[in-house]
Amino acid sequence: MKKTAKKALRTLARMLSAALPVTVLATVLVTGTGTAPAQADGGNVGSDLQVAQSLGERDLTVIVRRAAAPPAPLRVDVVTHAGSPAGVLDLAVTIAGETPSTARVELGPEPGVYGGTLRVDRAGPWELSIDDGEQVATIPFVVPAVVAPPWEDAVYGGFIAAGALLLAALVLALAGRPGAALVPAGGMVAALAVGVTGALLAPTIPLPPAVGTHLDPTAENVADPYAPVRVTDLSRPPVNVVPGIDGDDLVLHVTDGSTGRPVDDLLVHDSAFIHLVLVSPSGDLRHVHPVRVAPGEYRVRYDDAEAGVHAVAAELARRGGGVQLARGSVTVEGDGPDTEAPVRHRGDGRTGPAAGLAQDVAAAGEPSTFTADFGTATLQPWLGMVGHMIVVGPLGDGPAGTNPAVAAPVWAHVHAMVPPTPGVPVMPDESVAAYGPEVRFTYTFPQPGRYRVWVQAEQDYSVLTVPAVVDVPATNGAQR
Repeated sequence: MKKTAKKALRTLARMLSAALPVTVLATVLVTGTGTAPAQADGGNVGSDLQVAQSLGERDLTVIVRRAAAPPAPLRVDVVTHAGSPAGVLDLAVTIAGETPSTARVELGPEPGVYGGTLRVDRAGPWELSIDDGEQVATIPFVVPAVVAPPWEDAVYGGFIAAGALLLAALVLALAGRPGAALVPAGGMVAALAVGVTGALLAPTIPLPPAVGTHLDPTAENVADPYAPVRVTDLSRPPVNVVPGIDGDDLVLHVTDGSTGRPVDDLLVHDSAFIHLVLVSPSGDLRHVHPVRVAPGEYRVRYDDAEAGVHAVAAELARRGGGVQLARGSVTVEGDGPDTEAPVRHRGDGRTGPAAGLAQDVAAAGEPSTFTADFGTATLQPWLGMVGHMIVVGPLGDGPAGTNPAVAAPVWAHVHAMVPPTPGVPVMPDESVAAYGPEVRFTYTFPQPGRYRVWVQAEQDYSVLTVPAVVDVPATNGAQR
């Protein structure tokens, strides 16, 4: 009997010693692997959502801070820019027709960050409304549920079962039943195998379609993103964007290119639903961000525009449809542009010092470089970038009274990315003023001719615009 017990204990010890390295390896694999964050409305679920909003007379950046597992407070910060008047914004969050929380944000006369705190009580697709007393802008966002992926259940379930079976095997062995102890010991090895297999396969298991980016968010798929998806084709057709003037507003009607229905699945792309670039008859630029007031309807105040034909370009991203640029034009009625008036519009914040723009213009088809110097290293990220450069051309002369930008074949939007900086978040907001003074762009003009170029950056909460006219040669010889 003693020999049988000793033999069984030695067998158990060998099984445990063989399982120990596997246990250690599995622990390392589990702690070192994880699922990539899901995407929602153009940003990571659980991260801050920054959305530029040209609301009435104000150019704002609305930052919906990430919320913890609900119920939880939801912090909303509003960044105002130079030229934005003081006032009051009423905030509210809505889900399934209910409005469980409201807040009021008092905007001061100085540009900067102002905020309020609301509360979210459940996971799901929410909507933030911002009311300035004249217009209500709405921003959809997702509050994610804390859901463990199935492979994680298998890994931790295997480890827990292995621990319980190990304890049972030791109890039976110490109770003088070594033969019976081999049964839970074998089960322990099997449970470890399940856990290790799950840990090894975890990095290769594809993630489910991202709710908010690939799938329209619903209460059901937010609560369980790993539920089976019945939709197999997640692609959607491009949209039609029809601009028009409605009173004091420029309105954009966004419809599905296939069905003609209003489109309500635009993503936050580079910190905005729509990047709207407008070029006036005299060559003035506006880079604004219309607010969503209804499904498929976006508006921006445009009551101080000069008379004539304005070129319109709307850059947007649709869920399942990718990024696209829609072109068009609108006609503003009036007596004609006031050429003596300074180039400054409400909310655009063009109050900072002029910047120098060094140009190294190459022939068409070769890279050209532009370097804007803003004086000090105090630039703030605007729309997630240190700088923006907008290119329109080649510009023909055209008949009198026309806008050559309307027929320009090339419209480009070039970025100067935020450089990685120790101690600074990967996507810093506008409270960080640590970039510059030089902002560099590289762009290859596809055709020779005359182009209009505008460089934009933010400093002291002012969006500064540096315009230039560039002649691109058709031959090799650089032009400076």
